[in-house]
Amino acid sequence: MKNLIASILVVVLFMSCSPSTEITKTWMEPGATVTPGPETKTLIIALVKDETSRRVIEDELVGRFKTSAVPSYKILTPDLLKEANDEALTRVVTQDKFTHILLMRLADVEKEVSYVPGTTTSYYGSYGRYYGYGANWYSSPGYYQEDKNYFIETTIYSVNPNKLLWTGTTKTVNPSKLPKAVNDIADVVTKKMTQDGFLKK
Repeated sequence: MKNLIASILVVVLFMSCSPSTEITKTWMEPGATVTPGPETKTLIIALVKDETSRRVIEDELVGRFKTSAVPSYKILTPDLLKEANDEALTRVVTQDKFTHILLMRLADVEKEVSYVPGTTTSYYGSYGRYYGYGANWYSSPGYYQEDKNYFIETTIYSVNPNKLLWTGTTKTVNPSKLPKAVNDIADVVTKKMTQDGFLKK
C-alpha cells in the first residue's frame, strides 16, 4: 500500500511540474548568428496593447539576452507603436545604431476541449482487502475541461541588411500569470536559439 501511494504521488508531482510552454515551429536563415558583444545592439519590441504588459514582457526579454538589448518602451511611445509607423521606427533604429530587432506578438488563441478520466478502485481479492483499499481511495467521475492555448511568435531581424534571421512560435497552455508565462516563453525561445546555433554564448 505504501509503495502504491508513493508511486501515485510521484506521478502527480511529475504532472504538476510538466512544462506548459513548448516550441511548435521555428525557421532560421542558414548560417545566421547573433554573437554577444559590444558591436551587437538589439531593440526589444512587444506588440501588445496594454502598456504595463508591454513593459513586463520587454524587461523579461532584455534580461534573457546577453547582447546589449534595449526595451522599446524607453524609446518608442505607445502612440508610435499603434500607428505602426515604419519610417519612424527606421529613424530610431538608425539613430541609436541598433544591429538587430526582436519582435514578439500574440499570433493566435485556440480553445481545446479534452476529457479527463476519473479514478476508480481496481484492487480485487477478498472483500475485506477491497473494503480496506476502497475506504482510502474513493472513485471520482471523469469530466471535460477547456484549455486555452496561446501561440506567441518571436522574430529577429538584422538591421543592415533588413532581413529576417530567426522566427519561432511557442504554445503556452492556460497561462495564469503574465510574468511566469513570459519567463517560460523567454527560456524556451533562447534555449532553442542556442540549440540552433543562432544565439552564440
